Amino acid sequence: MAVSFALFDTLVDARYDAPAADRVAAELRARDVRVPDDWTAAYRETHIDLPEGAAAPLPAHVARALASRGVDAPHNAARRAAVAAFDPEVTLRPGAREAVDAAREAGPVAVCSNTTVPELARRVLIRADLRDAFDAVVTGLSCGWRKPAPQMFERVAAALDSPPESLVHVGSDPATDGGLEALGGTYVDIAEVPLTAFPAWLEGR
Repeated sequence: MAVSFALFDTLVDARYDAPAADRVAAELRARDVRVPDDWTAAYRETHIDLPEGAAAPLPAHVARALASRGVDAPHNAARRAAVAAFDPEVTLRPGAREAVDAAREAGPVAVCSNTTVPELARRVLIRADLRDAFDAVVTGLSCGWRKPAPQMFERVAAALDSPPESLVHVGSDPATDGGLEALGGTYVDIAEVPLTAFPAWLEGR
């Protein structure tokens, strides 16, 4: 049995000291990039035309948001600011390690996260002491799609050499993580099956 886990709000809690737009703005200023007066609005706007369900790298979004206000970000400043702005304190959630260990006993295991921030998933897994716990890490950045898009779950299943209908995905958001069900796979909501109960749930399969 192949199992994937959502990362944020499922395996880990990540804490930030300010909203994302404010953190990115601070990192841009630290790199001598002029931040537009209406930066929060610019950050929230769509600047890259994508197919439904597709994901754009956050640095590209930041660069386009700046450009929409006539601001240039030289020397790769948009990427460096985006990466630095997402550097959270991380706490492993109760039962996470045991849930992953149980899944590994059942078959291959992956992380499936919507993040489009370079380096973020790897950094979080290291801080949560989960770096070597997975056979694959599939993110919005790495595959170009975001849950609930079926393409993302297909990528996860392929990475685990499993058909999508045999995949079990554990997450906290039915609106996104539950997208696997459209492919015939099984979504496990941690509100109904907490991580601490997941090993027993697996045994009952």
